[in-house]
Amino acid sequence: MIQNKILIGLAAVLFVGMMCVFSVSETEKAIKFRLGEIVKNDYEPGLHFKWPFINNVKKFDKRIQTMSAKPERFLTAEKKNVIVDSFVKWRVADVTTFYTVVAGDVDQANLRLDQIIKDAFRGEFGKRNIKQLVSTDRQEIREILIKKSSSIAADLGMEIVDVQVMRIDLPEEVSSSVYRRMEAERERVAREFRSQGAEAAERIRADADRQRVVMMANAFRDAEKLRGEGDAKSAEIYAKAYGEDTEFFTFYRSLNAYKKTFSSSSMMVLDPDSDFFRYFKQQK
Repeated sequence: MIQNKILIGLAAVLFVGMMCVFSVSETEKAIKFRLGEIVKNDYEPGLHFKWPFINNVKKFDKRIQTMSAKPERFLTAEKKNVIVDSFVKWRVADVTTFYTVVAGDVDQANLRLDQIIKDAFRGEFGKRNIKQLVSTDRQEIREILIKKSSSIAADLGMEIVDVQVMRIDLPEEVSSSVYRRMEAERERVAREFRSQGAEAAERIRADADRQRVVMMANAFRDAEKLRGEGDAKSAEIYAKAYGEDTEFFTFYRSLNAYKKTFSSSSMMVLDPDSDFFRYFKQQK
């Protein structure tokens, strides 16, 4: 009987002791209340003391949270709609403010933050055209959004870590028009390149024809020059040969004349005593 009482007493002491301590991990922030009033919020990781039934503790995740916004339409400076898909990284900075303003509810915090980010997007996108949004100003927009939203988010006890635009798309009706313009522009550029290519081809072909004519003319000139030199050399050789043996040279020329004459015609009308037949006569 006594042992049972001792066990019950030890269990009661243990239960009360457990109710007197609480732990805070590295990933948590904690608030201690006294009868519903916040009395402390700057707890380091580890074990801490509280009074049972008087104090209660609420814990909140202090790790970085991600809010993925639904794709939203915004107007650019050109009054054209773009569909933006983005996300925000944030974490609890002031746990007391976070609990007081949004009751420590992450979903409610995301709803409030989503409206803040959309307003910031709307203001920045309205100052820029599509080309700037897509190609040049992404980093600048990110920095401006973080700066603008941080001060407002601080009123919710939140710290903005990062704001990123995942995708910027045109609506379907605008995309079709843009694609048609792009297609027409590419076709114009292609026609221009083809025209330039045809012009270059004609220029190269004309230059090649000119070079061919020049080369043929030079070759004909050189051939005629060589032929003339050959004829002159031949005449010189014939003259020397004729001078050395006039009778033999005359006889040789007559034989060639006979050969050409008799091979082309079988009938001739000539005086038998003409010089043409001098070598047909009997030499005495």
